Amino acid sequence: MARSIRLDAVLVQAVIAGALSFAHLHDLAAAAGQTGWKAWAYPVSVDLLLVAAWRRLRSDGPSRLAWCWFLVALVASLGANIATAGFLDLANPPGLLRLGVAGWPALAFLGGTLLAHSAESREPVPPAPGHSAPAPEQEPEPAPVSAEAETVPAADDSPVLPAADPAPAPAPVVPVPAALVDHAKKVAADHQARTGHRIDSDTLRARLGVPPHLADAIAAQLA
Repeated sequence: MARSIRLDAVLVQAVIAGALSFAHLHDLAAAAGQTGWKAWAYPVSVDLLLVAAWRRLRSDGPSRLAWCWFLVALVASLGANIATAGFLDLANPPGLLRLGVAGWPALAFLGGTLLAHSAESREPVPPAPGHSAPAPEQEPEPAPVSAEAETVPAADDSPVLPAADPAPAPAPVVPVPAALVDHAKKVAADHQARTGHRIDSDTLRARLGVPPHLADAIAAQLA
C-alpha cells in the first residue's frame, strides 16, 4: 500500500512540474512572436527532445551525442522557466531571444534525426530476401577404412622364424674402494697359504662381511 502511495505522489509531482514547464515555454514562444498553435508546439518539441535523449542514455548507455542533445533541451527548458520569472521583459523581448525561438525547430529536428538514425545504425542489418547467408565451410570427413584394407598381406609364404632372444645386458660395474681391495688381497693370500686353494666368492664374502654383488666384484679383481 505504501509503495502505491509513493508512486502516485511521484506521478503527481511529475505532472505538476511538466505542466509548469510547458506553460513557461508557451509564454516565452508567444512573447517571441509565435502565436496560435505554434506557441503550443514549442514546449512539445523541447520536452520530446529531452525525453528522446534521456531514453537514449538509459537504453544505450552514456554517449556524447545523447548527452549533447539532452543538455540542449535541458537548457532550453530551464531558460524558459528563468526567463518567465521576471528576468526578461516579455512585452519587449530582446532580438537574441526571438532568434533562438525562431531557430529552435531546425535545431530540434536535427537533434531528433541524429538520435534516431544513430540508434538504428547499430542494429544488425537482416539479409535481403532470396540471398541466404553463406554456410560455413565443413572439412571433408575421412573415408572409412574397410577391414580388408587394414589386413596387410604377407610378402611370401616363407615360414616365420621366431624372434631371437635379446642379448643379456652387461652387468653393472660395482665400484670397490681401493682399501677394501687391498684388504681382500691379504685375506685371499692368507686363505691360500693355509688351504693351498684360491679363495672363492662365498668365503670372501663371509670373511669380509660384504654383500654378494660386492664380493663378486672383489673376486673379479683378485682373479
